[in-house]
Amino acid sequence: MTFQTDAKTNDPSDAERSRRRFLGACTLGAAGALLLPAQAGAAAPAASARPQWPGYRRATVIDALSGGPLDTRDTTDYAPLSARSLADARASGLTACTITVSGVGSYLNDYALTMRNIAYWNAQQALHEDALSLVRTGADLVDAKRSGRLGMIYGFQDATPFGEDSERFDTFHGLGVRVYQLTYNRRNLVGDGCLEPANAGLSRFGRELVEKIDAGRGLIDLSHAGQRTTLDAIAASRHPVTISHTGCAALAENPRNKSDEELRQLAARGGVAGIYLMPFLRQQGQPTAEDLIRHIEHAINVCGEEHVCLGTDGMISSIDLTPEYRERLRAVVEERIRLGISAPGESGDVVTFLPDLNQPDRFDRLAFLLSRRGHSDARIEKILGSNYARLFTAVCG
Repeated sequence: MTFQTDAKTNDPSDAERSRRRFLGACTLGAAGALLLPAQAGAAAPAASARPQWPGYRRATVIDALSGGPLDTRDTTDYAPLSARSLADARASGLTACTITVSGVGSYLNDYALTMRNIAYWNAQQALHEDALSLVRTGADLVDAKRSGRLGMIYGFQDATPFGEDSERFDTFHGLGVRVYQLTYNRRNLVGDGCLEPANAGLSRFGRELVEKIDAGRGLIDLSHAGQRTTLDAIAASRHPVTISHTGCAALAENPRNKSDEELRQLAARGGVAGIYLMPFLRQQGQPTAEDLIRHIEHAINVCGEEHVCLGTDGMISSIDLTPEYRERLRAVVEERIRLGISAPGESGDVVTFLPDLNQPDRFDRLAFLLSRRGHSDARIEKILGSNYARLFTAVCG
């Protein structure tokens, strides 16, 4: 999920309008029917009052990449958070989530857009101190769990806000940014994204930036990175890294999914991979919760249960599958294709979430499904968030 800017027209006003439409209308996620019946066009079920998995309330639950507590019905740019979205955040049971604050794909606009996005989220936190908190350290995760507030981790999904200046890290870090994805789908000055056919790997500037992020105790994210960039960065970083939202290429060969070799190297260096709720869980058609579990189980087999988490790349609130939503989804996919940032598998005919997990308490429902599949309570707690919390604390302090 990204706060989008139009790199071709360099029009930040258009970018800001599309940002909210994209986030509110079309989280890039997926669909199905393993536990709950899902009817296209029907509103998603409300969050259950009681946890379905007995250990859910005690667990640390983290979405490693989320659209956050935005109202999925809102199409107004930078609108104040609604009572509905805040209630859904509470109902979700999430301890924390990583929210994208960076622009993507434009060296001209992304620094300014990033600053505006950070200012927006800072203002919302100030307005809702009883519901939201900023997470900078592991201690802040503990406090978010204790207080029942949603912890917000600020993250990038591109290195374009840095421009050519790695020293900007100090500014971003001072503003609370803790997670730094090195590339989006295309090439930037740091390295190649997953859609670049050259697969050129980290640049000299990319290695300089990795060193700067390491020294400042930022967490490097390699979701969207090309294979060589991924392997280069894992090897170059002095700290474990994350791939916050991905799938397994062994199950669905797609540029957005990671090979077993990438996953093994990530785990060998202590990193954690987040499995997303995206169309890319399948080669074709609408993915389901069953597909999600297949990818989780494959990642566990490759990485070990200590190195797998969840990064939905979706909103906290449910999505109403209305004709208007379908129309907006199609428009967003067409725009991403026009900008050259769309990955194979994105389609206006495939909704970008899992309909059978289309409710705020989707992590609880997924935990129940994993338990029913025979996974232990200890393993489920790790996947829900303790693995990511351990990584975040080790790297960020």
